[in-house]
Amino acid sequence: MTDTTTFPDPTYRNTVLEPLFEGVKTHHAGDMAQINRAHLVMLGETEILNRDQTRAIGRALRDIEAETDIASLTYTGAYEDYFFLVEAELRRRLGDLGGMLHTARSRNDMDHTMFKLALMRRGLDLAEHLDDLIGAMILTAERERATLIVAYTHGQPAQPTTFGHYLAAAIEVAQRDATRLIGALNTVDLCPMGAAAITTSGFPIDRRRMADLLGFRVPLINSYGCIASVDYVTGLYSAIKLVFLHLGRVVQDFQFWSAFEVGQLHVPNSLVQISSIMPQKRNPVPIEHMRHLASVTCGRCDTVVNTMHNTPFTDMNDSEGEVQQAGYAAFQSGTRMLRLMAAFVPACSINADRVRANSDAACITITELADTLVRDGGLTFRQAHEIAAATARAVIDFGQPLSEGYAGFCAAFLGMGHGAVPLDEAAFRAAVSPANFVARRDREGGPAPAALDPALACARATLDKALRPSVAALRDRYAKAARDLDTTFAALLED
Repeated sequence: MTDTTTFPDPTYRNTVLEPLFEGVKTHHAGDMAQINRAHLVMLGETEILNRDQTRAIGRALRDIEAETDIASLTYTGAYEDYFFLVEAELRRRLGDLGGMLHTARSRNDMDHTMFKLALMRRGLDLAEHLDDLIGAMILTAERERATLIVAYTHGQPAQPTTFGHYLAAAIEVAQRDATRLIGALNTVDLCPMGAAAITTSGFPIDRRRMADLLGFRVPLINSYGCIASVDYVTGLYSAIKLVFLHLGRVVQDFQFWSAFEVGQLHVPNSLVQISSIMPQKRNPVPIEHMRHLASVTCGRCDTVVNTMHNTPFTDMNDSEGEVQQAGYAAFQSGTRMLRLMAAFVPACSINADRVRANSDAACITITELADTLVRDGGLTFRQAHEIAAATARAVIDFGQPLSEGYAGFCAAFLGMGHGAVPLDEAAFRAAVSPANFVARRDREGGPAPAALDPALACARATLDKALRPSVAALRDRYAKAARDLDTTFAALLED
């Protein structure tokens, strides 16, 4: 039986080839042009092509780029993809010479290089937005370094700390996430060009020159790995996922803190929406948007990583066009979330009245009462803990704030048979004061200024001297490479 059909099958064209073509138009056409220019320069410098050949091909590439309105292109099926469209146009203008640009390369190494350029560009943008959020959190933590809040464990009021101390913890996580993100970008920063289909080439190519022309730090060495090892994809999206997984936990606290029953976080009117029917309601809706944007970003990262699961260790479409293009949405939703959170955190404040009321009602300073009895009353911790527990039960039973529970404390102490009460009422009030609780905790990592201030200074130094410079150095190298390539390519066109 004779097969009379021609490529592409209409359904295959509409469901696969056309969407891929549109994706390249949107995301990769500029990267492909950059690769074409760099490869041509390298072919000339290594004398794989002669001067006349490189000049003619270069001029044709320049004219094609100038004369092609990429956005208006539609997929007809005449050529398999955008790469073949450009090559066909080169051959139309130059004849067989137009096919020589593809000497010593493959769509395999081109595709992964193209994807890496796109990921690097987006990853650096995301890293800058994360650094901006960290900067906003540091400024807020410095401003709120002495602002008392109720810290919760297991969903219950636990101990007093400060908003600055809480944010400092979140800052440390975000900075570790930023470091992981930069580390993942360093894995992206390895050039696959020169691997060709899978085993490099019989031509005397210069892989290090190609990496330099495109801005990469160095080539990715093993040619098989250049087209098979997709850890640059899985590593980057895993690092991105952790950013938003961890920030989402902070956002969830904000949701809880801003609830009417808790009320310790005040969201300003500029970030509050009203109900269409209930005039009393203040809905801090941006918190919900931050939470869902973080979750959506995590999900988009999972989509990319999970697509690689149980795929063969070789060149395969599972790691290429469609999944790459789908993954770019994670950068879009992630950037929105980071920008919103960077505006939200500094705009909020703590409701001191609600913090005070909740602190007293929940007896969250009772641990310091036990500690004081150990330090000043000569009791063992277990003895002091039993007295403190009895004091808490007494004030809760009587509906008293802890600060007014001296009588209950005295009864609890005397009831344990430990002799005379070692604290007068003033000393008791001081022991159960939230401010005293925080001031006592001046050990490294604690909320007292003596501990918190150096931690925030360290966080600022990490941001200003490590994180921001790392991102800037990567961005500057790629920008310089692009400028240098333009200069080198222009010289190639001269007579």
